[in-house]
Amino acid sequence: MDRKTRNAGIAVLAAAAAGAVAAWVIRDQIQRHSRDLFSPSFLRRLAALGHMAKAEASVDHINLMKDFIAWESREALRRRAQAIVERMERDATGPALSAG
Repeated sequence: MDRKTRNAGIAVLAAAAAGAVAAWVIRDQIQRHSRDLFSPSFLRRLAALGHMAKAEASVDHINLMKDFIAWESREALRRRAQAIVERMERDATGPALSAG
């Protein structure tokens, strides 16, 4: 029984370490995509918009996208960003309307 307990403990520690690394990588990717949203490169901005299109609706994301719309010079990227903001706003207010 002692050997099984030790192996289970090692497995739990390994899973916790893997979870911590995964959380760090995800946070880093989110920060990188947020920075790329204001990149001089059109393709990086486009890729960052693709990432933001999949992102969960939050006040921070909505505000970031509104800042991007005000900053962006290309009409196509502004329209794409506006569509993302509208989706995020629907997602953010949807549950509140159905619960109220």
